Amino acid sequence: MIKFKQLSIPDVFLIEPYVFNDDRGFFFESFNQKEFEDAVNRKVNFVQDNHSKSYKGILRGLHYQVAPFQQGKLVRVVHGEVWDVAVDIRKDSVSYGHWVAEKLSAENKKQLWIPEGFAHGFVVTSEEAEFCYKTTNFYDPQSERCIIFNDISLNIKWPINEKNLMVNEKDLKGMSFDEIINNQC
Repeated sequence: MIKFKQLSIPDVFLIEPYVFNDDRGFFFESFNQKEFEDAVNRKVNFVQDNHSKSYKGILRGLHYQVAPFQQGKLVRVVHGEVWDVAVDIRKDSVSYGHWVAEKLSAENKKQLWIPEGFAHGFVVTSEEAEFCYKTTNFYDPQSERCIIFNDISLNIKWPINEKNLMVNEKDLKGMSFDEIINNQC
């Protein structure tokens, strides 16, 4: 049995599995298509699985793809811990420009469903982390965009001091949220 909790932004869900623990270890169902679609109230087709490894202080994001290549993501951590962020960039949404964040870890086994129309990023808060996610569309480099992680108008409260973050050059060149609004990206 999997527990789905809708977060403060409509359509974003925190997913917590029921974990069976005993002296041999643990078992849990990490995904169930029927329960997932019943919870999010729509048909979802995942087409790609991704897996990354990063070290403490690595920040990836805030990434998204523009139409028609938008991606929904079902994300989880299989080793370590991250602080995961979803930013609503759906222009017709009541929560446009708002963000939510959750701690995801191998220990808590929680997942986050981030539907199409959101920018996504995370920072590693443990010594290292392995991050896995399913996507609803294939990666398309021409459609990829990035919002700068420290955008003033979003005011995301990252749990690691900015001077201790490691961000790659491409992500450091991300646009501001105002540029996204003005350029219709």
